[in-house]
Amino acid sequence: MTAIPQGRRSRRAALVSALCALVAVTGAGLAGCSEKDPDAGTNGVGKLPADRIQARTRTAADSADAVHLSGNVVSNGRTYRLDMRLKADGGSGSVTSQGVTFGLLRIGKKLYLKADADFWSHAEGDGKDGGGGTDTGAADKLDGKYVKVPQDDPAYQRFSGFTDKNVLLDGLLTLHGTLAADGHHEQSGVRTIRITGGKGTGGTLDVSLEGTPYPVRLVRAGDAGTLTFSEWGKDFSLTEPDKNDTVDYGKQLPTS
Repeated sequence: MTAIPQGRRSRRAALVSALCALVAVTGAGLAGCSEKDPDAGTNGVGKLPADRIQARTRTAADSADAVHLSGNVVSNGRTYRLDMRLKADGGSGSVTSQGVTFGLLRIGKKLYLKADADFWSHAEGDGKDGGGGTDTGAADKLDGKYVKVPQDDPAYQRFSGFTDKNVLLDGLLTLHGTLAADGHHEQSGVRTIRITGGKGTGGTLDVSLEGTPYPVRLVRAGDAGTLTFSEWGKDFSLTEPDKNDTVDYGKQLPTS
């Protein structure tokens, strides 16, 4: 075999590059000029039909021990800003709505709400008979405390859903309409395949092409919020608050 001088190799490489550029413009086919496979080195879900991608990502999400969820959710005309870490036996994080932020902590069936005095002082009602509103003195006592939410209180059902991984994901990871793949994308440095419902009107979901096909980013149908998912499978501790920082308000919380 005769060695090709370095200069000739360089000129040949330049010629091949020029020919490939011409191929890209004309749309002609030429061996050696094919585009790089976007699924090379991925988990392979990008080659699947959209319905199978959705099935794979739902299985992955359901099987994960934990997840960090953040973003906006619009429900019943109200926007909630969520920043929650969730796992099978509980969750913790914060929820912001109408300019008010409060913390939530659930360990098993025990649910705690943590907020500042301003949150409690804006509670409605007159504070009589163990329910209703909270006067300024009581609000100050609840400031920064973990207030135990009674299971019979309407707030328990409403707020516990924010801390329940299965309930929250079942309600969120749903696309409406005919499913379709919408190309390869990147979210927060992670390569993704995007699937859409109803050509995008039914929501879009970016699924990771790296490792396990977890959900990465969801845009809900009808401008009902955008959420990002991270730290799949990363465990975190759920610790009972100190008794000195806990308040048991009774059978019903002040309405807020």
